[in-house]
Amino acid sequence: MATLGLIGSGQIGSTLARLAVDAGLDVVLSNSRGPQTLFDLVDELGPRARAATPTQAATAGDWVVVTIPVGAVGKVPRKPLAGKTVIDTGNYWAPRDGIIPELETHELTDSELLQRHLDEAHVVKAFNNINYKHLAALPRPVDAADRTTLPIAGNDPDAKKHAAELLSLLGYDSVDMGPLTGSWRSHVGTPVFCAPYAATKNDQYLNQPAAPASAAEIGAALASARR
Repeated sequence: MATLGLIGSGQIGSTLARLAVDAGLDVVLSNSRGPQTLFDLVDELGPRARAATPTQAATAGDWVVVTIPVGAVGKVPRKPLAGKTVIDTGNYWAPRDGIIPELETHELTDSELLQRHLDEAHVVKAFNNINYKHLAALPRPVDAADRTTLPIAGNDPDAKKHAAELLSLLGYDSVDMGPLTGSWRSHVGTPVFCAPYAATKNDQYLNQPAAPASAAEIGAALASARR
């Protein structure tokens, strides 16, 4: 059985873990505080889940999701991720992450920063533009008319295909934004960030029922971001 490794097990990470277990995947969870802090979540998830260190999660995963503050990407283990598809959910936020000059000047995107650190891995941007409550609510079967689409970006075509396979297992379609240089199109403040998955497009979206966004709708939002 395939395994999803998680480096970071907060709101997005724990939601992805639940979706993965529901999809029949094994899950290895980790965080910066130690496996013992994840025992309650692992008990909730059941026998397909176990707690581990980030290095162990990176080693175990067929896909590995990095879902941590951007300021901490330098702590992600490198060697066990060589050659693997690494999915980056991060969104740079200076008050939390500290000022990162290359991101402030847009010399790099936050996913390119992670890719530079993981120079032998294949980073794919995904899951950064949807609220965790909507992420939990919107999975649908492959042929469902209301199946939701999420954008992805990456430099390696095979890694993007591999990431899209994970998204499909978890209940989502995907649309390709291009290379990591274009991953800013799903960042905070862009048309594709969070609002397409909610019934309203204002700051109250967290309290609104989720509404699926189709590939055409996300494509139009990405096109709007390009202008």
